[in-house]
Amino acid sequence: MKISKISSIIISLVCVCLLGSCKKKDLSMKMNDPHNIRGVISYQRDFPDDNDTQLSAAKAIGIKPFKKTEDIVNIKQLKQIESNEHFTIEDLTHSVPYVVPQAAKLIDDIGVNFLDSLANKGLNPYRIIITSITRSQEQQKQLSKSNINATENSTHCYGTTFDISWKRFEQVADKDGRPMQEVGADTLKMVLSEVLRDVRLAKRCYIKYERKQGCFHITTR
Repeated sequence: MKISKISSIIISLVCVCLLGSCKKKDLSMKMNDPHNIRGVISYQRDFPDDNDTQLSAAKAIGIKPFKKTEDIVNIKQLKQIESNEHFTIEDLTHSVPYVVPQAAKLIDDIGVNFLDSLANKGLNPYRIIITSITRSQEQQKQLSKSNINATENSTHCYGTTFDISWKRFEQVADKDGRPMQEVGADTLKMVLSEVLRDVRLAKRCYIKYERKQGCFHITTR
């Protein structure tokens, strides 16, 4: 009798487990629950660091500018960076994905902090997009021909500087395949500005808000 009762219990447990495993995944849209989004008072005021300020920092901790792109593989002070779960590097046309170690750490930290901030503010995840990194002197010269804002004596030539887009972000796919409500670029820009303000106040970098170029121009300190 006791054996029959035990068998019944086991069968019941197995049925419960099987039924539970057969439940369908929740594939409903993952909605945003936005809160505590403030941004900064003024992009120009909070990120005012001009080229001279950033150039001094770049010269202090950066490499000696190199002439040709292929020369970069021989520069041991630089570290190659790649897109990962924290940030995305877009296809680079006038720069190469190499930076000094301090800059590599800063890029990753900004990406992590941005994702954490989005989660804390009830927003679906997005990655920052790095649009420009280190340039050879030849690349900088070519860019200055087509971009009047590009100076030949650029901080991008020292391995210390990178640009983060405030116009475009990459949405992170949900691990369970759920569709996600989009977050507007203006809202993402506000959250990113809070993250960048904090790393700047921590004296980890200098930042210039580039309105026409659609990016934050950042040099590691």
